[in-house]
Amino acid sequence: MTKPKILIQLDTDPHCSVFDAVVALDTGVEHLLPYAGVEPSGVRDLVHGAMFTRGTGDLHRTAVFIGGSDVTAGERVLAAVAETFFGPMRVSVLLDSSGANTTAAAAVLAAARHHELSNARVLVLAGTGPVGQRIARLLARQGAVVRLASRRRSRASEVCDRLSQRIPGARFEPCETADPASTAQALQTASVVIAAGSAGVELLPAEIWQAEPELKVAVDLNAVPPAGIGGVEPLDRAVSRNGVLTYGALGVGADKMRIHRAAIQCLFQQKDAVLDAEEVFDIGRQVLS
Repeated sequence: MTKPKILIQLDTDPHCSVFDAVVALDTGVEHLLPYAGVEPSGVRDLVHGAMFTRGTGDLHRTAVFIGGSDVTAGERVLAAVAETFFGPMRVSVLLDSSGANTTAAAAVLAAARHHELSNARVLVLAGTGPVGQRIARLLARQGAVVRLASRRRSRASEVCDRLSQRIPGARFEPCETADPASTAQALQTASVVIAAGSAGVELLPAEIWQAEPELKVAVDLNAVPPAGIGGVEPLDRAVSRNGVLTYGALGVGADKMRIHRAAIQCLFQQKDAVLDAEEVFDIGRQVLS
């Protein structure tokens, strides 16, 4: 008898994400076991419950999803889950706290659809945040020169150093975007800009990006007014504005959802997949090709 697909939802927030639960069920999960307020110290017993209840031939029918609004907390839970596995006793796990991995993958793939990323100069606004850092990682692995921007250059330099250790040979350039003048300087000669800032904060005024002659693609991940990139609408999907192809948050969102569903499906194809940003990106590239 084929065992049902069981997804164990480990959420670091006080209440489990309804969004993540609905997507999982709509994707074909037959039983969802949600746990809220999960901390690394409580992971072992939960994962043991997944590992020791089925034979090794059926473990691919059980999987773990890590969510919540705090990406750093999700990363700690992922590390605790991975430490619990041993030998053949393991199940597949997906990290997508705050949608960071699926959103980053969709944003980079949107840019890649229209512009060769290898050796391209790409400005990532709010690059020190959880989504921004993942976008920077994915861009670097595509061979881009990544200008990672923050309001404080010291913070951008710190993150660039950390990412360079993770991806030897990657090209990261810290940038300060504290005011219109420094933002315009950071954008100079960039062919792609991706804004991954907080909701309702304009990071790049329209008059700045519309004056940059080399800019080809602009991707804004903020759906709450005002836009992160001025002049870009949430529903934009490869809309030409002032000669630049623009994507808004909802325009990217359709691809994010396809990647999210495909990643959950992949959890049940094997018992040892660990899906972080890079693995989710590879799934997205296959789904959206």
